[in-house]
Amino acid sequence: MTSFRRALLGAALAAGFAAPAAAQTQITLQHPLPLNSHYGAGSQGFKEAFERATNNRFRVNIQRNDNEREAIESVQIGTIECSLTSTGPVGNFVPEVRNLDVPFLFRDYAHARGVLDSEIGQQLLTRFQPRGLVGVAWMENGFRHLTNSRREVNAPGDVRGLKVRTMENQVHMRAFTGLGALPTPMAFSELVPALQQGTVDGQENPIPVIVANNLNQVQRFLTLTAHVYSPAILICNPGFVNRLNAADRAAFMEAARVGARANRDRVSADEASGVDELRRRGMTVTASVDNAAFQQALAPAAGTIEQGLDSALLRRIRDWRPAQ
Repeated sequence: MTSFRRALLGAALAAGFAAPAAAQTQITLQHPLPLNSHYGAGSQGFKEAFERATNNRFRVNIQRNDNEREAIESVQIGTIECSLTSTGPVGNFVPEVRNLDVPFLFRDYAHARGVLDSEIGQQLLTRFQPRGLVGVAWMENGFRHLTNSRREVNAPGDVRGLKVRTMENQVHMRAFTGLGALPTPMAFSELVPALQQGTVDGQENPIPVIVANNLNQVQRFLTLTAHVYSPAILICNPGFVNRLNAADRAAFMEAARVGARANRDRVSADEASGVDELRRRGMTVTASVDNAAFQQALAPAAGTIEQGLDSALLRRIRDWRPAQ
């Protein structure tokens, strides 16, 4: 081999070794619960589907951040790309979402999922863009139930006087005020210390959240009030979404749908087994609850709770039925 050919081959080899692999983009997705939870299932489902569809050109870094408001703010300013969050604090950013927080608005899981997957839910997603956010896909937190460390709650009157941690959400706070409780809004990250120290007596969350966070260790009584349905939502930064090309955006949206299915499947599984698990862990569970009595107890406060909300939208939600 001539020296010229050797030099040419060497240059070619050097160029080959220096050629970069396909550019890889890492995105961060934060959610407030442990990996082994319904949020973890949804996030992992999204991660695996998006990475697979893009041949790992995009890698999803899942992080826990149990301050949901902080995570949403980070998405808004672009510090992180995405957050999977309950809608509790979202109304502070997108006021229209507060309509979903009205107590006893949804009849059951089929009703809630059907509404969010319908034109109603899709129209609500369009309200995020003017607020500097992208509402990507509805996921699920679940129907919320009441726990406390002081006494069994069998009727609305038993709630009176309880200091109950709520999310930073005016609709939820007004509802508990209407029941005679003392609502105390705080970030989820502050909840367990507050329960341990007696700052609050109780809290309200879906079964999957109570199980995943071992709240039975700091709460003795569980009442299956199902007083409000708590959606979850995948929110992303507009700049990130807008930079995706058409193919990557399609893969991204399909991955979000995969994540939503994984999330809801895990909620269904936790609902099926979670109450028995909490009994096994030592909680006293009041399963037979007169929901009509709770709704009646809230009736005097209903006007205040729905003040400033969209009455036409609430009517559409209440009247929704699956297509025959």
